[in-house]
Amino acid sequence: MKFQVNRDVFSEAVSFAVKLLPQRTTLPILSGVLIETTDTGLKLSSFDYEVSAQTEIAATIDEPGRILVSGRLLADIASRLPNAPVQFSTEESRISVVCGSARFTLLSMPVEEYPTLPEVSAQSGLLPAEAFANAVSQVAVAASRDDVTPVITGVQLEVTENNLTLVATDRYRVAVREIEWDSGEASLPETITALVPARTLQEIGKTFGHSGTISVAITNTDDREIIAFQADQKTVTSLLIKGNFPPVKRLFPENVDNYAVINTGELIEAVRRVSLVLEREAALRFTFTVDGVTLEAIGSEQAQASESIDAHLSGGDMVVSLKPQFLLDGLGAVHSEFVRISFTRTDNPNKPGPVLITSQSSKDQPGADSYKYLLQPNLLLR
Repeated sequence: MKFQVNRDVFSEAVSFAVKLLPQRTTLPILSGVLIETTDTGLKLSSFDYEVSAQTEIAATIDEPGRILVSGRLLADIASRLPNAPVQFSTEESRISVVCGSARFTLLSMPVEEYPTLPEVSAQSGLLPAEAFANAVSQVAVAASRDDVTPVITGVQLEVTENNLTLVATDRYRVAVREIEWDSGEASLPETITALVPARTLQEIGKTFGHSGTISVAITNTDDREIIAFQADQKTVTSLLIKGNFPPVKRLFPENVDNYAVINTGELIEAVRRVSLVLEREAALRFTFTVDGVTLEAIGSEQAQASESIDAHLSGGDMVVSLKPQFLLDGLGAVHSEFVRISFTRTDNPNKPGPVLITSQSSKDQPGADSYKYLLQPNLLLR
């Protein structure tokens, strides 16, 4: 095998291929990147049985072939090569990499032992890339990081004819966002659902965020259900999480009359300041009145803090306690100057219900997007 390739193009391709690989794997061969020659250049692939990445780039091929090489080592080398064309050549189990005056010799991995990459079925639909990337960043933050309950470590994608809804929860909060979905010529059943690991989906959002349009395919073969995202000569597939995602969308109220509208930036800064004195896992106390909102933190005997900021209140006064980091996660996903915090009710008049956070274009105008974030200090699901 022998080829020459542009340094920047090759470095970006290797970086993409290794991005989703786990830091540690029980099978060393799964840490490799497969490089294959094609009619027009090179195909670089990685696969760890759960996630795969493939990309094709242009290259000058002198001798066709396929090699498997340590992915992270190759990525480190490629990112530090001098600004010159990269020349690859192989001799038995040795790989020679020459770029300008830099020369590396790497040991190849047994390519014949590498697993077959998953095949992608016909396209299920198309997504606007920027809207999808924004939606993922808004919703994925609410997914659980506790692997004890795998089903809530994912983001549930629910596809109807013209809409894609993303839902995530860790039982303390729920985030939901809708975006457009174009099913094209594909004939879909009433609803398609796919539960995708949140970490994988976040990387997909970052990777394809500026791609214009993303092609999506959901495949069910050999008891392995996968979802594939394609754009710009790149493909990422992910094994779906098995299990029933909790029906958390029904927790969102239709209308809430009691709410406060606050400047998003001012509230974020106040929460960060006042929570400095809090001990871990402690909550902030928020008192909403016609005069504004007062934040109070009782950290210990040595430190307390409070701050008041402007708020426009509709309905009666309200006092709630919220964990600052969970609140900041929701506020950070509100892409508007103002935020609406709505207060839901429970059957117990002494116990406030979950707080609903939505975007607000101005003091009087609701936000343009469909983002919703439901939060309470106690478990949403019993």
